[in-house]
Amino acid sequence: MDFPLPMHGQAMKASEAALCAGDQGKFWEMSGQLFANQKALAPDALLMHAEVLRLDSTQFKVCLDSGKHAAQIKAAMAEGQKAGITGTPGFLLGFIEADGKVKATKKISGAVPYANFKTTIDELLSSKK
Repeated sequence: MDFPLPMHGQAMKASEAALCAGDQGKFWEMSGQLFANQKALAPDALLMHAEVLRLDSTQFKVCLDSGKHAAQIKAAMAEGQKAGITGTPGFLLGFIEADGKVKATKKISGAVPYANFKTTIDELLSSKK
């Protein structure tokens, strides 16, 4: 889910740029481009990244300027905050209930080693037995 942090002034538009690129089938390519160029996230740089990816630059600019995906990003942020996410990366682990909804019961915050995930997943699995 998108969770641009307010302390990163360009993060919101960068999230929008990834989704606008996704409209043209290149979400992951734009995401990679943004992570590889984290100091180049100003609006003009976002347009440059779109050109590098050979996106339709007019369509991309219209999308970015319109804020087409802003509400979607804000909804994802609100959902994350409601679940206790305060930063990135943040992970929620849990179970799918009978009604098909996911019930998150554990949270992992930060860039942690695989062992932390394994321990948490093993705890979840053993609690369902």
